[in-house]
Amino acid sequence: QVQMVESGGGLVQAGGSLRLSCAVSGLSFESYSMGWFRQAPGSEREFVAGISWVRSSTNYGDSVKDRFIIYRDSAKLTVYLQMNNLKPEDTAVYYCSAKRSAGIRVWPASMSDYWGQGTQVTVSS
Repeated sequence: QVQMVESGGGLVQAGGSLRLSCAVSGLSFESYSMGWFRQAPGSEREFVAGISWVRSSTNYGDSVKDRFIIYRDSAKLTVYLQMNNLKPEDTAVYYCSAKRSAGIRVWPASMSDYWGQGTQVTVSS
């Protein structure tokens, strides 16, 4: 049984930082690309960042480039999202995603194979 458990969300002031974690179990970590999506009320689920298993190549949504960093710790079976210089428009529920394809770095939400339960990030102005 695949489990993906996010943690690290919370309330932060604009300009602050948070680090999200996604602990994975029940799947072969090396066979999956991992990513983060977010969904604000009334909006579609949006790609934030992705990391492939092959060479740990990364990709980012335009709105978070140069502010967010995705990385993975294969020994801990965990993927992280370091979020810096947070803005009120970053407020959303953040979801961890697993996509069975070791080489891709970006995919639409509809193609995700597994999801975490989500963690709320709220950025106050």
